[in-house]
Amino acid sequence: MSNIDVERGGGPRSGKWRRGGGGGMRTGNGSTATVAPSPFYLESYSGEEREWTPWIVPMFVVANIAVFLVVMFINNCPQHSNPYGSCVVKFLHRLSFQPLRENPFSPLFLHLGALVWDKVVHEHQGWRLVTCIWLHAGVIHLLANMLSLIFIGIRLEQQFGFIRIGVIYLLSGFGGSILSSLFIRNNISVGASGALFGLLGAMLSELITNWTIYSNKAAALFTLLIVIVINLAVGILPHVDNFAHIGGFLTGFLLGFMMLLDLNLVM
Repeated sequence: MSNIDVERGGGPRSGKWRRGGGGGMRTGNGSTATVAPSPFYLESYSGEEREWTPWIVPMFVVANIAVFLVVMFINNCPQHSNPYGSCVVKFLHRLSFQPLRENPFSPLFLHLGALVWDKVVHEHQGWRLVTCIWLHAGVIHLLANMLSLIFIGIRLEQQFGFIRIGVIYLLSGFGGSILSSLFIRNNISVGASGALFGLLGAMLSELITNWTIYSNKAAALFTLLIVIVINLAVGILPHVDNFAHIGGFLTGFLLGFMMLLDLNLVM
């Protein structure tokens, strides 16, 4: 989640992934596509499967980009006098960027739903716990979060479907906002990183819950833990809200135990 200058840091169900024994993947229309089995799964689970068509994660990406463009339009950089220099990418006119040395939307965030402890607690604006996850502090912040969402979220939605992944994403963002507001009271915070860490937490609980389908358990666990540790380490950097990361991760981790159980393994 980003503080005032902080970076926080398809359609109908076509069937959930079933880890079978063939060499292909069953798609929603009944045809079979050839896929390489995952090196982490047992051979008996790595074959013919039916997958969901991802659409909720792409919609989240589009929504975040759309909100960012609206913020840029409202901000209207050319109309502001700036002590740090002129706007960047001037040919975009109203959509041009503030100088990189300046947080682009600090005053504007107050009016657009950024997480502010005082307003949540004393002015009862609890909706900020949700709206803040759709705001980003700059184009680099936005790109980093959206690339992470695509790489993490698409795979999870293909395997577990849009309902479960959508619920985990939104509730993890909410959980990250709550923990952030409990510990950070003097800064404005924005960003989708809490929701993204929720997906990482859900991946870890899924690995634990469906442990028996992994052939190379140590490699799967080590790979995921390295990704999690690296991302949490980013939170040590100045101006990065690690409380949102931790809150989102813990929320997603707990939700993953409830929502990402592979029922084929218990039947």
